[in-house]
Amino acid sequence: MKDIYYNAVIYVKRGMYVSAIGVENGRIGALGDRADMEAWVKKDPAVWHDLEERFVVPGFVDSHMHLLEYGYGLTTVDLASATSSMASVLDRVSEYMAAHEEARGGWIVGRGWNHDYFQDVKRFPNRYDLDRVTGDRPGILFRACGHVACANSAALAAAGITGGSPQPEGGCFDVDGKGEPTGVLREYGINMVSRIIPSPGKEEIKEYILTAMKKLNAYGITSVQSDDLEAFPGVSYEAVLDAYRELESQGLMTVKVYEQCLLSGMDTLRDFVSKGYRTGAGSRFFTIGPLKVFTDGSLGARTALLSRPYADDAENPDNCGISIYSQEELDEKICFASEHGLQVAVHAIGDQAMDMTVRAFEKAGTAKGGNRLRHGIVHCQITTKELLKKFQELDLHAYVQSIFLDYDNHIVEDRLGKERAADTYQFKTLLDMGVDVSNGSDAPVENPHVLAGIQCAVTRTTLNGSKIFLPDQALSVEEALETYSSIGARASFEEEEKGRLLPGMTADFTVLAEDLRYCGPGRIKDVKVYQTFVDGICVFDGSCP
Repeated sequence: MKDIYYNAVIYVKRGMYVSAIGVENGRIGALGDRADMEAWVKKDPAVWHDLEERFVVPGFVDSHMHLLEYGYGLTTVDLASATSSMASVLDRVSEYMAAHEEARGGWIVGRGWNHDYFQDVKRFPNRYDLDRVTGDRPGILFRACGHVACANSAALAAAGITGGSPQPEGGCFDVDGKGEPTGVLREYGINMVSRIIPSPGKEEIKEYILTAMKKLNAYGITSVQSDDLEAFPGVSYEAVLDAYRELESQGLMTVKVYEQCLLSGMDTLRDFVSKGYRTGAGSRFFTIGPLKVFTDGSLGARTALLSRPYADDAENPDNCGISIYSQEELDEKICFASEHGLQVAVHAIGDQAMDMTVRAFEKAGTAKGGNRLRHGIVHCQITTKELLKKFQELDLHAYVQSIFLDYDNHIVEDRLGKERAADTYQFKTLLDMGVDVSNGSDAPVENPHVLAGIQCAVTRTTLNGSKIFLPDQALSVEEALETYSSIGARASFEEEEKGRLLPGMTADFTVLAEDLRYCGPGRIKDVKVYQTFVDGICVFDGSCP
């Protein structure tokens, strides 16, 4: 059976639009106008779908997120909508405790607070704040970025953290003037507590994945590149891989996943490689992608690794952020992965972290025309002119998150100073230099709201339009769409498979209520996702009540 979608504005690729497409066996069979469709159908049975002048785009590709953590987060305390004050965060925890039975060992877990938005106090929550509402139940609240968390006294006791505990590599826990832990955990210091939270079983993991996929489809997303393998301390990477395999074998996956494989220890990485896992191995709905490596933290938490101290950290004037690895450790990891056929995607937000990453890539033999594994850098926010040239010289992929501008517009000049900030978030410059720039959400850091991300990319403003940052770096609507489609497909070596609506390519497409080019840039986020299709099958129908 053939399906014809007509009477629409269909974005095939940049500069190419048609009014109708034909779908057969999960792929685009024809494109053109109604007459072209009638010629393609001939006497074959077909179903005709009138899209009533809606806007059709290739299915959105989120090129960096944490799908499993996003799904899990939907079951925990949502603090993102209660971040206007410390008091509102604590109130939300109290409300959650009153409404939910004790589960998962009685732990209280939440995520989404952001101290920069607090109107009552301008600091991180500490153990004593959390103790007031949690009592003797262990609890941990993650900052929106996930790079800082606050644990209460019960959690610290359960983890055995005292003033005399050794600091962990790649992170730390804060102490007060008496040397006692405050409950504030940074980077790999978070694992000291999170590793003792009862781990979910495989069936729970599968439920988190399915819950996340349903939400992603509602945002128009058909493919993601996701970091999941170390989502839960104590859960092996094989358990996560098995959960995905089982869901696919059961025909339940509605989002195609390219796994960004976080394997923190070298022993784990060697084990992974010894089992034959390589970039590209897998199936159409679940594929092994790059090795994921963390080098630093986040700008909001002041843990991103900078070459010079933060301009606004009065309490720690020498603070340049946190380095997860030494240069030698980073070199070893990236060189090993490259030698064994693994693409590498490195989380690097600060300029010093990116400089270390570039050096490691160069040591691994990455060069212009020689980056056959399409290595890249995730986030790449605090760039310099020299780093921008390195992206071009080494042909590195840039995994950006334009949605970050909604928050970072408020802090980047404070964190860096205006002069340093002028060379950051250079998405348009990178594109014009010929660098592949794909877009994502880093969910659950931000909601995987693609249209909001496109709006930020096009306007360079916060979503409410209150603050603009480097407007010369704004993308056109078509450029922004490419960062969420065809360029995202390049990151996973699938540019001939998805990301455009050309004959022979997979029928992953999203139907929007309005043409994004003409709806007004400040309204893009409000455009309704009407339908989402994966392999020609409707996986989300917003037209249903």
